[in-house]
Amino acid sequence: MRETLGGSTAAAADIAAGYFTSYSVVGLLALVGVLFVAVAFGAGRLLRPVVPTPEKLLTYECGVDPVGEGWAHTQVRYYVYAFLYVIFAVDSIFLFPWATVFAAPGYGATTLVEMFIFLGFLAVGLLYAYKKGVLTWT
Repeated sequence: MRETLGGSTAAAADIAAGYFTSYSVVGLLALVGVLFVAVAFGAGRLLRPVVPTPEKLLTYECGVDPVGEGWAHTQVRYYVYAFLYVIFAVDSIFLFPWATVFAAPGYGATTLVEMFIFLGFLAVGLLYAYKKGVLTWT
């Protein structure tokens, strides 16, 4: 009885050691990556020439000399359009895995119901945006 108990704890210790060994490799790799980036940025800071001139301190605007202030007003509706695009682009990504699971045997009805629920949420979001007047171009 004692050998079985001792053997099982030894096996559990071996499993735990292997588990932590694999995570230590990941941690070591992350540390090497962070050190590599830190050394690269430090070397860049030490080796680059620093000669500030008034021309270098001007705001660069696609080759055109800056005129006026550096502050420009942007209408919020462009952000809303971009936000709606990102939402629907990311949501469309979920259609591809759904199509592969839908083809698998035994998952057809479940995934079909889940997809209609998902599309219902999208429709509610689109209806809300339409009712708020976000989708009208003025």
